[in-house]
Amino acid sequence: MSSAESDQRAPHAGTGASYAAAGVDIEAGDRAVELMKEWVKKTQRPEVLGGLGGFAGLFDASALKRFERPLLASATDGVGTKVDVARQMGVYDTIGHDLVAMVMDDIVVCGAEPLFMTDYICVGKVHPERVAAIVKGIAEGCVLAGCALVGGETAEHPGLLGEDDFDVAGAGTGVVEADRLLGPDRIRTGDSVIAMAASGLHSNGYSLVRHVLLNQAGLALDARIEEFGRTLGEELLEPTKIYSLDCLALTRTTDVHAFSHITGGGLAANLARVIPDGLHAVVDRSTWTPAPVFDLVGRTGQVERLELEKTLNMGVGMIAIVPQESTDAALATLADRGVESWVAGEITDRGEHTTGAELVGDYAG
Repeated sequence: MSSAESDQRAPHAGTGASYAAAGVDIEAGDRAVELMKEWVKKTQRPEVLGGLGGFAGLFDASALKRFERPLLASATDGVGTKVDVARQMGVYDTIGHDLVAMVMDDIVVCGAEPLFMTDYICVGKVHPERVAAIVKGIAEGCVLAGCALVGGETAEHPGLLGEDDFDVAGAGTGVVEADRLLGPDRIRTGDSVIAMAASGLHSNGYSLVRHVLLNQAGLALDARIEEFGRTLGEELLEPTKIYSLDCLALTRTTDVHAFSHITGGGLAANLARVIPDGLHAVVDRSTWTPAPVFDLVGRTGQVERLELEKTLNMGVGMIAIVPQESTDAALATLADRGVESWVAGEITDRGEHTTGAELVGDYAG
C-alpha cells in the first residue's frame, strides 16, 4: 500500500514552488500507511509474500498447483456515490466493506475462490486517520470474503477534489477449477431460483436515492426514521453484505448451477445475464417483502416500480440457481450460515419471452 504519490528528486532550496505548496502532503501519506498496517495484516493469507511499502503485492502462485486446470477470475468496481453519504456523515470505516463486496461477490459468481485484492483511494487531501479508517473497512471486508489485501494506492489530488472529497475503487482476483466453473451452460429447466436477502440498499442506485431523499424531500441524514429504527444516514450507510464464503459453502454442499450478484440494473437484468438462450427465469415478488427503505424511496419520489426494480436490488443481494432436488440442502446450508434465503422462482422454457428473466406478482406485505 503506497503513500501519496511523491517526487523523488532533491528539494529546491529557497522559496521556489514545492509539492507541499501545491497541496500534496507526503508526510501525511506516510502516516496514513503506518496507521493502516495493522488492519492490512489481518487479511493475510499464507500465499502472500512481503509487506506494505513495495511497488507490487506478491502472491505465491505455486498454491495453485492443487488445481488441475486453474482459471483466474478478476473483477474491478467502486461503490458509486455512496461515498458522498459517508463524507457527509463523517463515517469512513464501512465504505471499504462495500468495496470488497462489490468486487469479490462478482468474482464468486463463477464459483471462484477469492484470493487477493488491491485498492485505490483518491482524496483531495490526505487525512491519515480518515484514510486508515477506509482501509480498516476494506481489510475487515477482505476477512469476510476470505481474501488478502496485498496492496493499493492512496493518491492526493489537490485542486481536482475538495479537501474532504474522496473516492475508492478496487480490483480482485480469484481462482476456480475449470470443471467447476459455474454459469449458463449448467442451468436446466425446473431449477430453483434461491434468493439471498440483501442487508439494505448495498452500493447501487445512490444517485437516485440521494436525489429523491436528500435533494427533493430535503431529509436530513441525522433525521430518525421510524420505519428504520435509526437515522436515515445510518440506514444509507448499512454495509453491503458479502456473500463470497456463503456461496462457496453452497458449492461444497450442493450442486449449484449458477449465481447472480444483484447490483446495478436490478434483479431481473442481472439474473438474465446467467440465463442461457432458450430458458427463462421467473421470480415471484410475493415471496418476500422489500425493506422499508425501498418503499420510502419509491413513495417519496413517486418512482414507478419498474424504475425502482431496474435501479435498486429490492431486498435481494445474491441469487443461487440449483437443481430442484438440491433446494432443501441449499436452504439448510444458508440457514446454518445465518443467511436469510428462500425459493423465489424457477427456471422455465423461454417460450415467447424475449428476456431471460422477469418478476411477476406483487410484493408481500
